Amino acid sequence: MKRIAVFGYSIMSLEVMSRLNQSQYSFVFIGKDESEAALVEEKGFEVKIIDFRNDDDLKSIGIGVDVNIIFCFYPRDSDNVFLTISARAIDKTLTIVAIVDDPESAEKLLAAGADKIIDPYEICGRKTHDMLTKPHITNILDATVFGRHDLNIAQIVIPKGSILENTRTCELKLDEKHNLILIGVVDKDSGEALHFAIDEKDYTLEAGDVLVVLGPSREIRYFKEEVETV
Repeated sequence: MKRIAVFGYSIMSLEVMSRLNQSQYSFVFIGKDESEAALVEEKGFEVKIIDFRNDDDLKSIGIGVDVNIIFCFYPRDSDNVFLTISARAIDKTLTIVAIVDDPESAEKLLAAGADKIIDPYEICGRKTHDMLTKPHITNILDATVFGRHDLNIAQIVIPKGSILENTRTCELKLDEKHNLILIGVVDKDSGEALHFAIDEKDYTLEAGDVLVVLGPSREIRYFKEEVETV
């Protein structure tokens, strides 16, 4: 299990801790005072109060020992830069993820040793665009990647006599019925080539074709049972 230290109280820091799979990660939130620590502790997370500008304090929470990842979520870019420099000096292999308020600070954070920069304004812009142009895919990814922590790819063969025979791919509506995304179809008559569902022509399904789908394992199982109904 990987251990993550989260610095900086914000909506984003709380979201990170609540959404990441707690069977794969353990968290410690680093607070600046008792009131901030209490807000996070009441949500069930481990909390420690330290001075992030003190190297000994950073080592005391496990940096350089058992902390694998840190999130630098302070509102001021200068604090995130300072923390990144200090943490990187202690542990050269540490994974450091930092948020930026000013896009111009991204280069400073990368130079300081950050592995990944998060620009919330860019993320919001992309999210808004996807919600408008690809609402079904956006909803499914929110429910699977960010909600259920259970995302799988499966190949489902259409048997002879299946209720899906002679169905067009546009009629499947997997996002509405099964919370799944159709990646594409392997046409039995054209070999092993995968015909992607996005940006390709609509396709009429036949027995022997293979559907490649993405989604939660339970939904895949239900859909497979439906496909195999003859």
